[in-house]
Amino acid sequence: MKDDLHFLRLWDMYSPLLTATQKEITDLYFNYDLSLGEIAEQKGVSRQSVSDCLQKCRKQLEKYEEKLCFLQALDDLSHEYSAYMTEVERFIEREKQNFLPLTALKETLDGVQKGFGAETTETEDGTIIGKAFREEV
Repeated sequence: MKDDLHFLRLWDMYSPLLTATQKEITDLYFNYDLSLGEIAEQKGVSRQSVSDCLQKCRKQLEKYEEKLCFLQALDDLSHEYSAYMTEVERFIEREKQNFLPLTALKETLDGVQKGFGAETTETEDGTIIGKAFREEV
């Protein structure tokens, strides 16, 4: 399951670099939850060729990430953004009356977050963590 989630994140990032057939097979398997047999029947190929295609796509997407590091950069950016937002929110809370312009800064950053897209979670100690993603344009 964890591997599938990692693969889907890679697929979201690098699927335009796959061939049309690779994209279709991986999409049917992971996004439409079809079995190898169902995909093989639909595509008119063997189950083994579908399995081979999925394995090849995994390796290919891993190589793209290894060389380009876009997913890692996105994760790093998300963590950095979360850390800054945590600090801004804590500072605003401490200095509510003295620094009203920071409230506007927080609203601006929240707008950036909504435009960029992010899943955030607040931990027990008040730290906000999250993963950023770009929605299709």
